[in-house]
Amino acid sequence: MPSHLALLSCLLVLVLSLDKFLLHYLKRRWHSGGSIIPRIPTSPFNFKSHPRPMSAAGKWSEAAMLVIDMQKDFVDPAMASPMLVAGGEAVIPTVAEAVAVARERGILVVWVVREHDPSGRDVELFRRHLYSGGKGPTVKGLKGAELADGLVIKEGDYKLVKTRFSAFFATHLDSVLKTLGIKNLVIVGVQTPNCIRQTVFDAVELDYEKVTVLIDATAAARPDIHLSNIRDMKTIGVETPTLEEWRR
Repeated sequence: MPSHLALLSCLLVLVLSLDKFLLHYLKRRWHSGGSIIPRIPTSPFNFKSHPRPMSAAGKWSEAAMLVIDMQKDFVDPAMASPMLVAGGEAVIPTVAEAVAVARERGILVVWVVREHDPSGRDVELFRRHLYSGGKGPTVKGLKGAELADGLVIKEGDYKLVKTRFSAFFATHLDSVLKTLGIKNLVIVGVQTPNCIRQTVFDAVELDYEKVTVLIDATAAARPDIHLSNIRDMKTIGVETPTLEEWRR
């Protein structure tokens, strides 16, 4: 019994000693201005100088921009193509600027292009006479099928090949967009009464929540044709701002 009491006495003395030591340590830390809680190093990343894209806030994460048929045979007069859209060349800078804004916002950029077989067998019947000897508008691998100068497909963009007016006809575009959670479309390119119009009407019928056509980043053979088709699209709920209005 006495041995047990001696052991308990020793343990009590040890606990009291440790308690005094801890108290003394904490007082010294407090008076020296030190923090009792260890500090976590702060990240050197500056969010003000590296702002998150608007898509991170959710505003643009459900949007995609369709850039339609901005290829040399359609918009470059130097190609002397029978498919040249007279107003196409003038909108190249606006289309390029619209694409830049889309990328800044984190919007998916989809390059919708025509690339036909040299024989023309995959072209609409009324155009097959334009294909002979392995040559014709936007034949895959030829210069006319290339994007207009100044337009470049970058990493993260998506390229879609179509063989008819609508970007949705006989393509997997709707599947790709729906898989990515895309609900809103912004459309630029050529030309308004054909590929733009057909794509827009299909997008509305496929229940995309918001379809926008940038009126100064789209074009037709003549301004009156362009504007009359813009009016038609507005009647089915399509928004038609200028690039400057859209970028605000």
